[in-house]
Amino acid sequence: MTIVIHHNPNCGTSRKVLARIKEAGLEPVVVQYMKTGWTREQLLGLFAAADLSPGQAMRKQRSPAAELGLLEDSVTDEQILEAMVEHPALVERPIVCSAKGVRLCRPVERIEELL
Repeated sequence: MTIVIHHNPNCGTSRKVLARIKEAGLEPVVVQYMKTGWTREQLLGLFAAADLSPGQAMRKQRSPAAELGLLEDSVTDEQILEAMVEHPALVERPIVCSAKGVRLCRPVERIEELL
């Protein structure tokens, strides 16, 4: 089974999810999105598959969300999506894709749904 993790090695939760995937005997494709960035289409596809809106998938703490004014009630999902493309750190992590689906694996235990 192919499994892909959109991973930030500086994130403890992301490191734990990656370790759990490997403990399950899988060698995931690791996408370090902080280096590669996101495309609008990529994010839309991931969010649709995971049944998330950009607002639900936005990292609100320890990200530039507040300084960019993205926490205001008047901000649209389209504005959030545009900001995520420009600032990859705005996307909550890790997002994992497998044959069983796509999930934002926070908390860590959500990875079990995909293994």
